[in-house]
Amino acid sequence: MRPSRPYLTTMPRSAPLTADELLHVNLPDKRTELVRGVLVVREKAGFRHGAVTMRLAKGIADHVDARGLGLVLAADTGFKLATDPDTVRAPDIAFIRRDRLPDPEPLGYLDLAPDLAVEVLSPGDRPGEVLTKVGDWLDAGTRLVWVVDPARRHVRVYRADGSQSVVAEHDVLDGEDVLPGFACRLSAIW
Repeated sequence: MRPSRPYLTTMPRSAPLTADELLHVNLPDKRTELVRGVLVVREKAGFRHGAVTMRLAKGIADHVDARGLGLVLAADTGFKLATDPDTVRAPDIAFIRRDRLPDPEPLGYLDLAPDLAVEVLSPGDRPGEVLTKVGDWLDAGTRLVWVVDPARRHVRVYRADGSQSVVAEHDVLDGEDVLPGFACRLSAIW
């Protein structure tokens, strides 16, 4: 018989959770975000998600480091996108241009949107929730959002100007003006 696992419970709150309070939430083996003051808890991502994310992140980081473009941040790095009520989102990969990097580095969440946010889908992700997340990124000032779909082997590209496109499995993902010169053949990340 397997030992019982504790279940997450939601305690009634009279006020929305804040970004500062989220910093002190400790839910082992869970991923947390804050959406308009409401705590969102998800299971950790699986193997395929991690492998695809790492391959793409390495390519982006190598490109950014070689050209001194800025900083690539790993999954679970929180970005405070809105206040009252607070929204803190954490992409799987983020890029911030060098001229936008905070100095000094904050101890908590970054109070800005990344230039690029990458979301790698997991089997349990719901399309409506993903599109809400894309909208949050773009509304906060993110210039480029990539939604990587390992199951369908394509990437949906969302831009600040409202345009969208799909990069198919054997095509090249382009960094456009956000990551100048970056190009990645998608077949290399699967």
